[in-house]
Amino acid sequence: MLTGINVLFIGGDARQLEVIQILSELDATIQLVGFDNLQHAFSGITKSQLDTALFRDIDAVVLPAVGTDDQGIVHTIFSSDELKLTIEHIGALPKHAVIYTGMAKDYLKKLCDDSGIGLVELFDRDDVAIYNSIPTAEGAIMMAIQNTDFTIHGSKSMVLGMGRTGLTMARTLQGLGSQVKVGVRKPEQYARAWEMGFEPFYIKDLFEKVAGIDLLFNTIPTMIITAQIIANIPHRALIIDLASKPGGTDFRFAEKRGIKAMLAPGLPGIVAPKTAGRIIAQTLSQLMEEERNRRNA
Repeated sequence: MLTGINVLFIGGDARQLEVIQILSELDATIQLVGFDNLQHAFSGITKSQLDTALFRDIDAVVLPAVGTDDQGIVHTIFSSDELKLTIEHIGALPKHAVIYTGMAKDYLKKLCDDSGIGLVELFDRDDVAIYNSIPTAEGAIMMAIQNTDFTIHGSKSMVLGMGRTGLTMARTLQGLGSQVKVGVRKPEQYARAWEMGFEPFYIKDLFEKVAGIDLLFNTIPTMIITAQIIANIPHRALIIDLASKPGGTDFRFAEKRGIKAMLAPGLPGIVAPKTAGRIIAQTLSQLMEEERNRRNA
């Protein structure tokens, strides 16, 4: 239970609604900023405006998947007001307070460093990333079905990266009957991919390996699907880039060559916000309780 813990939610999307509901059921005291246009009513939860005084008694601040942009703006789909976090806001927090977000840009990291406030990036955690890989893979499959005229079964697909998302993506494609190539960098990843029945190859051989594929899913957040690589991909192929913005694909050259390439970060919040919200809430409740116990020890 989170009895006695004061939580401030600032902005977000549909995922936050599930998180708010679960933390409320665990008896946290909750205030919302950036939810002015929200039609859903939460019992016993207060809506407020962004004000420095609001932060003084807060134990935990929960921000959206991407905490702020490079100028400190917090994204919200539930309000038309601009929400900008400043050093005055963060500095008003008690020193034991913790800010939780999916991933933090340098602006938010500097605010927390300068104020001596703890910052937790949930998407850096293995458990959250692995759970999130499930709706990510399902969403990517949905996009592939919607944007092709052939079945996944019997197709030739490729997954770049065998991390937490890449592994789930490859297994999902394999389960649907696709012939799956997996691009890796390390020998141990090559061995594991082979053991699981994939066709592994090293990223350095990508140019040769993309010839003849139907579907290409990238999870590597660096420019890897370059113009040279795209030049060797069949015109019928579909590229779905699952890496964080700006992705790892030369989208301009793909368009020039007539190959459909789609950047698709944040799929859990789009295709399964309820599930994605539960994943976040489960981890948040555990971390908040651990932090309270640590302070009271």
